[in-house]
Amino acid sequence: MRRPTSVSTLEEFGRERLSQNFFMRDFLYSEISQIEGIPNIPDNPEIAIEAGRHLCVEILEPIQSVFGRVCVRSAYRSSAVNSKGAENNNQYKCASNERNYAHHIWDIPDSEGNIGAMACIVVPSALTYLSQTKKWQSLAWWIHDNLSGYSSAFFFPKLYAFNIGWHQSPKKRIDSYVKPKGCLTKPGMPNHEGSHKSEWVGLINAIEI
Repeated sequence: MRRPTSVSTLEEFGRERLSQNFFMRDFLYSEISQIEGIPNIPDNPEIAIEAGRHLCVEILEPIQSVFGRVCVRSAYRSSAVNSKGAENNNQYKCASNERNYAHHIWDIPDSEGNIGAMACIVVPSALTYLSQTKKWQSLAWWIHDNLSGYSSAFFFPKLYAFNIGWHQSPKKRIDSYVKPKGCLTKPGMPNHEGSHKSEWVGLINAIEI
């Protein structure tokens, strides 16, 4: 598949079905693209589709099946869009292209040749519980216990949005900018193995679908 270069070919690319409920078009919107006038279009569409399908099937669909609608805040970025987001002392809070290959830049493998895909999402049904309890860890531990395909997750304060990614060589690591900040879990930490149901059962009982 060639890089879309016309409205019709971009429309066709956007119609690619990545999973039961998600299409490629759901992941192409970018504020940086809109404001800076840089097309958010993959140079390697087939790699973007492959990585995106894993992200949707193994991560986003399972989240949506339990919590209801998933809101995509930011997902695929072309190399040009991400590069603009990372320049001028990181004015748009994007990591460098090299760090985003196989993450937000779905269509370029990382330095080890692995592909991956990442999306920043909000789970609306969980917002009331998370806002009242401040227990972002409840959602993090649910992800860790129930999504075998996740590679990494990173939580943010606004709307308890979080980056979540699929990767061919998964890290199984969760970090947060929400207090308490830092690494919640990663391989080698004492809390990494076993069930953490006691941490997330309250969230499941309280979700508003």
